[in-house]
Amino acid sequence: MFSNRLEWDAPTNALGLLLAEKRSRAETLFDLTQSNPTQVGLDYPNEAILTALSRPAAMVYEPDPRGLMAARRAIAGYYDEQGVAIDPEALFLTAGTSEAYSMLFKLLGDPQDEVLVPRPGYPLLSYLAAFEGLNAIAYPARHDPLHGWRIDLDVIDALVTPRTRAIVLINPNNPTGAYATSAELAALDRICLRNGLALIVDEVFADFAAASAPAVRTALPGRSALTFVLNGFSKMLALPQVKLSWIAVGGDARFTEKAQKGLETLLDFYLSIGTPVQHAAGPLLALRKPIQRQIVERVALNHRSLQAHVARAANCSMLSRQGGWYAVVHIADALTDEQRVLHLLGRANTVVHPGFFYDFSGEGFVVVSLLPDPQIFGSGVAGMVQLFGRTTV
Repeated sequence: MFSNRLEWDAPTNALGLLLAEKRSRAETLFDLTQSNPTQVGLDYPNEAILTALSRPAAMVYEPDPRGLMAARRAIAGYYDEQGVAIDPEALFLTAGTSEAYSMLFKLLGDPQDEVLVPRPGYPLLSYLAAFEGLNAIAYPARHDPLHGWRIDLDVIDALVTPRTRAIVLINPNNPTGAYATSAELAALDRICLRNGLALIVDEVFADFAAASAPAVRTALPGRSALTFVLNGFSKMLALPQVKLSWIAVGGDARFTEKAQKGLETLLDFYLSIGTPVQHAAGPLLALRKPIQRQIVERVALNHRSLQAHVARAANCSMLSRQGGWYAVVHIADALTDEQRVLHLLGRANTVVHPGFFYDFSGEGFVVVSLLPDPQIFGSGVAGMVQLFGRTTV
């Protein structure tokens, strides 16, 4: 009766069971996986946000499969501030980046076709591909303590088959926080052009750069291959509840015209974005900098706290990070990732994500969000290092 896209009756994992048990007993938890910005004590301009969402124009329904022109012009203005000119006609609005991926996978692939996705990377991508009947094939990024993260371009070349339809790049990556270099973007562009592939670049964390981030913030300018850039208010404005994202179409005009027509047709069947948020797009974008400043400061503060705690343990190290909301710690011991997160939750009431959630190769990786309240974050990290770290002599 049901499709084979997913294992619908998959059992709850051990971490989920233990977490549910502790919550049922109302135990105090140090949740270092908290990534919902509306739950970490940020100071939002509530009145201005609510006023923007209650504009009188929202009472009139004028559906446009690309999204209302006023909203697309406001988003084009965001790129203009970065020195990137984009035609509002090249923008297509969606209710979240998950929907954007869904539309692009429908546009580009048939069942059993393939998309190349990053490893380590956000696990949602594989599920979104599976929902459309596509196979997600992982390509690796490799970490060097001296030079940071680098995409293995030779492996990408080798993974391309006649069924490959697109390469997905998360820029900066979630959870590693690594930005692609201009050379890597150019190489991906060449690979896509040579093999007739599309490049999908997810830039939802692009505005949250650390001091070490490269100058290239968006992949929009200078692409020759068909390129789709994704972004939205969930991360940019820390407003996941307002549900406004977009696809920006770039690349050679030989490809973009057909892509735009296809997206317009697909989105016309859904018309999923609410009118109020589209009329609010301009006023909301004008509020983003004070919100982003708080997040950047919070992330930097927690990152420094994490560095200080990790430095006390001889067997713990942090992987390089250039942006985003997450950090990766490597712990050299004899435990498996599952044993580690269960011990940490069971003995220190601290919640972290194991590396295998993000398809890390090898054991010993822990992923933490840098968004939680600093007191909660510091207590959780201290417990983790105390439990697993070997004191530096």
